[in-house]
Amino acid sequence: MTKDAFAEVMAIARQTVALEQVMGRLGWDQETQMPQGAAEQRGEEMAALEGVLHARRSDPRLGELLAEAVAPDPAAAAQLREVARAHARAVKVPGPLAQEIARVTSVAQGIWAEARAREDVAAFLPTLAEVVRLKREEGAALAQGGDAYDALADDYEPGLKGVDIAAMFGAMRPRLVTLRERILGAARQPRPLEGSFGADTQLRLARRLATVFGYDWSRGRMDIAVHPFSSGSGNDVRITTRVNEADPFNCFYSTIHEVGHAAYEQGVDPDYLLTPIGRGASMGVHESQSRICENQLGRSRAFTGWLYGEMRDRFGEFGAGTAEDFFATVNRVQPGFIRTEADEVHYNLHIMLRFDLERALISGALEVADLEAAWNDRFLTDFGVAVDRPSHGMLQDVHWSVGLFGYFPTYTLGNLYAGCLHRAMREDLPGLEDDLAQGDLSSATGWLREKVHRHGALYEPRELIAQAIGGEPSEGPLLDYLETKFGAIYGL
Repeated sequence: MTKDAFAEVMAIARQTVALEQVMGRLGWDQETQMPQGAAEQRGEEMAALEGVLHARRSDPRLGELLAEAVAPDPAAAAQLREVARAHARAVKVPGPLAQEIARVTSVAQGIWAEARAREDVAAFLPTLAEVVRLKREEGAALAQGGDAYDALADDYEPGLKGVDIAAMFGAMRPRLVTLRERILGAARQPRPLEGSFGADTQLRLARRLATVFGYDWSRGRMDIAVHPFSSGSGNDVRITTRVNEADPFNCFYSTIHEVGHAAYEQGVDPDYLLTPIGRGASMGVHESQSRICENQLGRSRAFTGWLYGEMRDRFGEFGAGTAEDFFATVNRVQPGFIRTEADEVHYNLHIMLRFDLERALISGALEVADLEAAWNDRFLTDFGVAVDRPSHGMLQDVHWSVGLFGYFPTYTLGNLYAGCLHRAMREDLPGLEDDLAQGDLSSATGWLREKVHRHGALYEPRELIAQAIGGEPSEGPLLDYLETKFGAIYGL
């Protein structure tokens, strides 16, 4: 009976995961190919699919089967753990609410994009207020008397609480702020990149970079999006990037970042395909893969030396001086407005701002009507610069329009994990520097596949990272790395 119960749970789970992939593909299409006039219809389509998925996840028969099922091995136990987790969450949320969230957030994404393009906060506020209302309701249903924000964040990083996030930020902030102040006050200041870099040439080099970082083009594709993202798992994993002819780094490092996500999904053990553990362990672990590729590897002195040569071959002389000058320019520290373009020192300060604001929104301590002023005040305090337009402020990120409350902290958690993984990788791969200087990422990506990718969600997130690094993760390796790297660049 228990063996049959396990088999039946897995049959249900495989179909559910397949349907989730179909829904994800609709989301990819919405951001890359869908005609603007289809937004309302797409919202209804997404709501219909979410209704089917919610019914499957919350099915009482699935609960009965989970109570009977016995796992024959550790992988099977992990499968049951993930199905049970999804079932436990789904039964707490009314089906109509789940469908309404799917419909509203699908439509909201287009409204946000248009408001962002027009610099029109007022056009977005009513929709955002509706999203926040629905997410508060969902959080309350999930929390059942507990903290609604914690309940929402649990969907992205199981077990992580707001108090844990605040403690992590509290441990990181003093050293980050001190380093930032020392850098901005340094006599040595790298020059910004100047010139114009053709879009077609940028995209050709971006494709080359994706290949170098291990992206399998036979199971993926690259498109353009307002906000770069990666979508899918297994044998269909797609990436997007964006192009600014005045700033090729935006394209190149967005591409590398999304390839970090995509290579993780492509690297999961094929035996787990279309199962609950056949995907990344959590968004924190996912971000560790994108950030280690983008920053510790992609912005390293050795790799930027190789990239400098590649850019000269394609763009000719572009005023960067030497490879060492180029390395400093790539890693230039400036208190800019945009999170996705932020340097490594400022990036986590951007996340801290968003965490505090979204936590206040969900608790009701902050209302949507007051969000723009709260954002602008906080940004001026943290970065010393006044926000000049909404697309540089509260309209810059897609996350809140699509209901991703609790997601932002996983970016910093991913940075923390990446710092730990990078230290362990350097210890295991003494020849890594020489490989990076040749534009050869195979040893690094192979290490990540072995230590992280192949396991999918077999292990809980923190357990997976602890196994990979041989100890408990902490913020120390990341902060040490930042102080060493930027101390050398700025002569501190």
